[in-house]
Amino acid sequence: MTITATASLTGVSWSPDAEDDAFQQPYVDIDEERDWPVRHRYVHGGFHDNETRFSLYLPPAGQFEGRFFQHVTPVPQSENLAQDQSRNENPVPFTIASGGYFVETNGGGPSVANPMAGGDPTIGAYRANAAAARLSRQIAEQVFGPQRIYGYLYGGSGGGYRTIGASENTQNVWDGFVPYVIGSPMAVPNVFAVRMHAQRILRDKFPAIVDAYDVGGDPGALDLSDEERAAFEEVSRMGFPVTSWFGWQSMGMHAFSVLYPGIMMADPTYADDFWTVDGYLGADPAASVHRDRIRLHSRITDLLTETGSAEDRPSGGVDESFKATTAGTSAVTGVRLSDAPSGWALGAELHVLTGEAAGGTLRLSAVDGDRVRFEPGQVLDALRVGDEVLLDNSSFLAAQTYHRHQVPADGYPVWDQFRHGDGTPQAPQRQMLLGPLFASAAAGTVQTGHISGKMIVVASLLDREAFPWQADWYRTQVSAFLGDTVDDRFRLWYTDNALHGDESGIQEHETHTISYVPVLEAALRQLSAWVEQGIEPADNTAYEILDGQVLVSDTDPNRGGVQPVVTVTANGSAHATVRPGEPVEVRVEATAATGAGVIVQLATDLTGAGTLSDPFDVEPAMSVTVDRTTAFDQPGTYFIAARVTAQTGNNATVDPHARVINIARARVTVAD
Repeated sequence: MTITATASLTGVSWSPDAEDDAFQQPYVDIDEERDWPVRHRYVHGGFHDNETRFSLYLPPAGQFEGRFFQHVTPVPQSENLAQDQSRNENPVPFTIASGGYFVETNGGGPSVANPMAGGDPTIGAYRANAAAARLSRQIAEQVFGPQRIYGYLYGGSGGGYRTIGASENTQNVWDGFVPYVIGSPMAVPNVFAVRMHAQRILRDKFPAIVDAYDVGGDPGALDLSDEERAAFEEVSRMGFPVTSWFGWQSMGMHAFSVLYPGIMMADPTYADDFWTVDGYLGADPAASVHRDRIRLHSRITDLLTETGSAEDRPSGGVDESFKATTAGTSAVTGVRLSDAPSGWALGAELHVLTGEAAGGTLRLSAVDGDRVRFEPGQVLDALRVGDEVLLDNSSFLAAQTYHRHQVPADGYPVWDQFRHGDGTPQAPQRQMLLGPLFASAAAGTVQTGHISGKMIVVASLLDREAFPWQADWYRTQVSAFLGDTVDDRFRLWYTDNALHGDESGIQEHETHTISYVPVLEAALRQLSAWVEQGIEPADNTAYEILDGQVLVSDTDPNRGGVQPVVTVTANGSAHATVRPGEPVEVRVEATAATGAGVIVQLATDLTGAGTLSDPFDVEPAMSVTVDRTTAFDQPGTYFIAARVTAQTGNNATVDPHARVINIARARVTVAD
């Protein structure tokens, strides 16, 4: 395979951007052929009049079909992410196999990424990406010849905000958009706050909750106190997927660790009000938040490094040999205190009261007895043994019910639980809604649904960070804008058993979750066929929303979207009870989504070990049934599982891309 030789692009004078005065000095500084991850022509450049940089990955001329795909990151990052060989998913092979070239940018550069730099947020939201997209067409025509080149933008989470912002604020830059795992203008910080509140109160009940909501479980038998049940119902009605709590041990704070300081900065009187004013949880003396509050005055007895304790060094200081290896960063990653706190230490802060570092505050990632660890990037070089400190989680606890004091006027039914019968809020309300401020900072503007081009939204039904109902909220906005023509330009696909992250391969739990990356690939291909050839994509996923929970059929192949449906039964049921050694008849039934491909592959876990067998091919068909027999020697509860793969597109079963997967489980109770 060779790439058609053309003159070097580094010597070309490119036209200034005709649409945006901030991008008038484009340049190309690298133009070379590369073999990884597939053969392509790599072109790098930027704009001399700002910090925007871009990378293009061009296919061999014979493979170019007149389109490009451009990925948007949640925040401005590097334009070289596709060159990271440690990633387990790379968009370049998919893009080139799909007849296009790939575009990525740094989102406008470091100053745009820093909200304190005072730059124009629209540059990072969509303008830098738009300028790179327009310039990429110039470059592509130089390489492939003059032609109509179609463009498709996609991004997830914060990148979903930016993809939507680009669709709503530009014209004739991109022809289609795939925002995925998206939030609403009320997402931040509220979905993280309510989740953290539930994590605190329910921390001793999660094993029982997970068991109750797994296949074959009995939610009605769940034994919760009044406070625990109220917290569980609150977070569920706000949209946290009830079946997604299986990841409670590794869930952590996610983005909340950086969001709650923002709450305190934007609303500096909130924490004091929380602990003192009627109507806030902290003002209720019976609330468990007082049991979990920590305000520990202590003293640093040792500085901790990644290599361990510094206690044997006379000064208690940092090991200089370690410091020399950290390329200018502090080696101190935590401290030991003279006292161990009691309470719920997650999210606590360490305030330095005396010494050279007095007045400094460090956010903590972990507290283990008298040892505390700082969040990555937290550096305070002046810390010394003997410094007096205050370990305090008051603000973090206060932020966990901030959502109760952020009730929007209308349009968000999940907040109805916080209203009186007449629609007025039950709790005191803060002066401003923070959610729209966060949303506009990411997208450039608050989402309105006024899209340009065509769009397919991809959402995940196990999403703990962008609760699934928010994709429906955006569909409602687009429907209000487009009216009866909405189906001509918009689709919403829900992916069952998928989380928030866009890593390919195993995600968190091999027999619980699947990656939605193949659904993204299917969306991009179907979007391009929709735009360029008028071929309708798969229908919207059919769903209903009940008390904040998005529900889809797990057996109907006509439910829409592109994901196959799969069921696993043990002795004909989702829950079988057997004796030790007794055979269990396992049946796996899978059906490809109507019009969206064929079943081609299957992997199973028939032992309940939580790991799948190597996938094996099946005769390609719309529907596949596989029967197996298993048995268990020891009493206990076992979950068996099957993962199926459907090839979408033109049923080309050898195509490694857009192979959409789904997974199902059954419970086997083995009793003497």
